[in-house]
Amino acid sequence: MNTNLKALASLVLVSALTAGFAQTTDGTSTSSKKTATRRKAPAKPSVESQIEELRSDMNAQRGQIDTLKQQLADRDAQLQQAQQAAAAAQAAAQQAQQAAQSQQAAISENTQSVSSLQGAVTDLKSNNQSLVTTLQDNQAQVKKEFENPDSIHFKGVTLSPTGSFIEFATVDRTRALAADINTPFTSIPFSTANAGNISEFFASGRQSRVALLVQGKVPNATLRGYYEADWLGTGVTSNNNESNSYVMRQRQIWAQGQFNNGWVITGGQQWSLATPYQKGLINRNEWIPLTIDAAYTNGFIWERQPGFRVVKIFSPALSLGVAAEQAQTLAPTCNAAGPGACPVNYLIGATGTNGGLYNGAGAPGATSSAPVTTYSYNVAPDLIAKVALDKPYGHFELFGISRFFRDRVFPNEVLVTTTNPITGVKTVTVGGSSAGAYNDRTVGGGVGGSAHYLAYQKKINIGIEGLYGDGTQRYGDAQVPDITLRPDGQLALLHGFSALGSVEANVTPRLQLYAYYGGDYVGRNIFYNATGGEEGYGLYNNPTSGCGTEPLPGTTATTTPTGSMTGYSPATPGSCSVNTKDSQEVTVGWWFDIYRGEFGRLRQGFQYSWAERNTWSGVNGLSPKGIDNMFFTSFRYYLP
Repeated sequence: MNTNLKALASLVLVSALTAGFAQTTDGTSTSSKKTATRRKAPAKPSVESQIEELRSDMNAQRGQIDTLKQQLADRDAQLQQAQQAAAAAQAAAQQAQQAAQSQQAAISENTQSVSSLQGAVTDLKSNNQSLVTTLQDNQAQVKKEFENPDSIHFKGVTLSPTGSFIEFATVDRTRALAADINTPFTSIPFSTANAGNISEFFASGRQSRVALLVQGKVPNATLRGYYEADWLGTGVTSNNNESNSYVMRQRQIWAQGQFNNGWVITGGQQWSLATPYQKGLINRNEWIPLTIDAAYTNGFIWERQPGFRVVKIFSPALSLGVAAEQAQTLAPTCNAAGPGACPVNYLIGATGTNGGLYNGAGAPGATSSAPVTTYSYNVAPDLIAKVALDKPYGHFELFGISRFFRDRVFPNEVLVTTTNPITGVKTVTVGGSSAGAYNDRTVGGGVGGSAHYLAYQKKINIGIEGLYGDGTQRYGDAQVPDITLRPDGQLALLHGFSALGSVEANVTPRLQLYAYYGGDYVGRNIFYNATGGEEGYGLYNNPTSGCGTEPLPGTTATTTPTGSMTGYSPATPGSCSVNTKDSQEVTVGWWFDIYRGEFGRLRQGFQYSWAERNTWSGVNGLSPKGIDNMFFTSFRYYLP
């Protein structure tokens, strides 16, 4: 800026000098030209005055320049101030932006805090509401437990009678069995038997049941004890004459420890591990047919007997169990045809010894020579292993059974028959020697399984089960024979199988329908003795000539040559000693809950069963059979 002003001042000075010089020159020339006229020109300013004027102008211009300089200096100062103000403003803006950002962060944090506080308030309200609901539920539960407890608290355990009920039941059979509501399927009479031509009706309250579950928890396990009984036992004086006094019998009595690591140990009288289950392998989850008949239905695989079992729960879907259970060998069933007879030179067991607390009814020396119960001399318990798989759509099982049989054989025993010459009475005595006696053993067993499929939103249970093996028929419902005898007195296993199909439907919350079809089968096992006669089970030469003729009732005494008759006891056809081949049954029924609630359950039930007993064919291919139609009703009150 100063340089420009200096250049401007120099330019003005040069211009002034040039103008003065020009004026001087023009005056001289004019003067010389006009000398002739001698006109006197006006006086001109002098150089000094012009210089002075120029100096004045320059001073004025210098003043202007100084003013401009001052103005420029002021502007520079203002510009510097403006720049400083702008910098300060920019710094202030940055500070303001930072403050705004900080304020925004604070606002965001405050917003989050407010949101968190609102969430906490909402959670607090929800918790308060939940606490109120929980408190109300707890108050209701306490009130319920006080006024209507599900179980009774005694010290550290709970006691629950759930499962107990009182029943009035009836049964009407078209062919008489002289049986309560427990049906002996292999005793169904042929149509030509006395009982096959007459029906029977019985009423009973004996299936009424008492149950008690005791349960307590320790840090690593749940401890349980269970007792269950009914009145389907018979005492030596039990009858239907007046008081109908029957005795209580044990159904289940067991103790259990279920540990948190999945191991479950149970000991006592319980349903066999071979029995189907609804879920897992833990007691009280067994699948039991819904029948009123206390013998359930043909094809059902079960026992209730003492046993010790160990179960491992690997997951909610997989369980594995092993058990050692009470063994019992049923008395061998043997027929003979042709020369010879079934051997009697063996010992398998005996009637109970009263001092040993087993049933001795019918033992030799009692009023009957036919023992009511024979206890086998068991060599080992029955061994059972089972694996169970649970899925949302059903329950599936696979198991195996091992059984051990033993008898003592006396190869040198002989039977001596003598006849009284006066009365004609024959007497058979045992002779020979016990030298060479030995114990004969044989092992039986089989495999089985069950599957229960849940359909239509788990309202329908479709099931099938079966057991296939040798000497395993004791686990079938009909109790067909396990063994027969060889001619030398050794035990021979009978092959058999049991199968059952089932459909159970929960039609409404109060109505339940069921249908079953099953059967128990036992195969033939025939031997030939030294004289060519047949022995064993299911003989082709079994006599059948009398199977179509109804006999006279009563028993023939052998105390006189002519004998005597007493008409009362029903009889089966004479000369008709065929063996059972299978026992089949079709069952349908319903249960209807008249009332079901906190005061228990009042139920009414009906069952119809068509049962058929088929036999192995004998002489001429004849195979008589017995058919029974049975109608059951039940009226029960269950404890809540």
